[in-house]
This record gives sequence, C-alpha cells and structure tokens, in this order.
Amino acid sequence: MFGVLRAYILIALWQARPGLAGYDMTDAVTFCFITQAFIGPMQLFGGGLSIPERIRSGDIALDLVRPASLQLWTLAEDVGRAAYLFVVRGAPPMLVGAVMFGILFPTDPGRWLAFLAGFAIAVVVSFGWRYLTALSVCWLLDDRGIAILSMVLMTFFSGMMLPLHIFPGWFGELARALPWAAMVQVPTDLYLGKAPVLESLAFQAFWAVVLLGLGALGTRAIRHKVVIQGG
Repeated sequence: MFGVLRAYILIALWQARPGLAGYDMTDAVTFCFITQAFIGPMQLFGGGLSIPERIRSGDIALDLVRPASLQLWTLAEDVGRAAYLFVVRGAPPMLVGAVMFGILFPTDPGRWLAFLAGFAIAVVVSFGWRYLTALSVCWLLDDRGIAILSMVLMTFFSGMMLPLHIFPGWFGELARALPWAAMVQVPTDLYLGKAPVLESLAFQAFWAVVLLGLGALGTRAIRHKVVIQGG
C-alpha cells in the first residue's frame, strides 16, 4: 500500500513536471518500486543488528573474545538477512508495480549485472553505516536518539523518498556525494541505466571501504571501553 501511494504521488509530480530529474513517467514509477524493494535489504528504517541489545545486556563482552572478527561475523549475518529479504520482501513490491503500473525491466544482461553489483555493494554500505550506529551505544548508552537520526538520514539522503537528482544546486551535489546515496540512488540509477557503471560502482566501493574501515577502528575502540548495562 505504501508503494502504491508513493507511485501515485510521483505520477502526479511527473505529470506536473515532465522530464523532472531526467526521468520520464515510467522511470519515476519504476524508481518508486525499486526503492520500495530496498527497504528490507538495506534496513532503511534502521536497525537490523543485535549489537545495541548485546551491549546493554553485557553479551558484547563474549562477542569480543570470540576467535572471529565481530565486524566480519556481523557482516556475514547481515548479508544473509539482506539476501533473504530481497527475495521475500523485495520481489513482491516489484511484481505489484509491474502488474499495476508496468514498470521497466532491463533487457540488457549487462545492466542486470551492473545493478546486482551495485545492490551487493549497497548492502555493504548500509551495513557499514548501521554498524557504526550500533557501536555508538557504547558511548551514548541509549540508542533511541541515534536510531531516529539514522533513520531520517537514511530515508531522506538515500533517495528513498525522492530521487536525489531533484535537489537543486549545491544541496543536490552534496546529497549525491554522501554515503547514503550509495545505498539506494546509485543502484536504482544503475537499474534504470541512468548512471555510468564504473564510476557508480567506484563511488559505492569508496564509501564501503571508508565505513568498514571506520567500523574496524570502532571495534578496536570498544575493546577498551565496554559499558555493561544491567549485566
């Protein structure tokens, strides 16, 4: 239902402004249902990781002494979760959009490969951001405020609500350069054939490396500062 409502809003917008952001009407509706399919895999409303609860319970202390990297182990779990949700929660909205509105399906195998590569890297970028947010509980003690802030940033600056190409001037350039754009806007543009493949994948890979690197530093830091609440 949310996807259908979004689709009609975008249809009204593109009827008033044809060709807005370089999309035609079909592109805009396809954008709606592709991004709708990303909600579960990318955890665009936040969460998806058990680290905050394990910090509060004190179980994080056990995680840190296991003979496996906390970050890589959590990433493996999150990739499995994202793959599952892409199939069971991502595909149905796309099928609904295809039946009701006639969304685009690329016929070029190269575009599908570019999209799948972009989607895979987007999952890693999403994990990298949410992992940093989860680790912050060690210092903030309560994750509710940072979780709400993260949700706002992810939904607005990822392109979930509206294509980032709509934003004008320096604000639009900034939005498209931030890591959240790599989660939704970039893989969606790869699907639509609206972005250069190599540059887009390099942009996503850059933010994946940066966020994973910061996550590794954060993991090292919490080994020296583990705050156990109630455990």
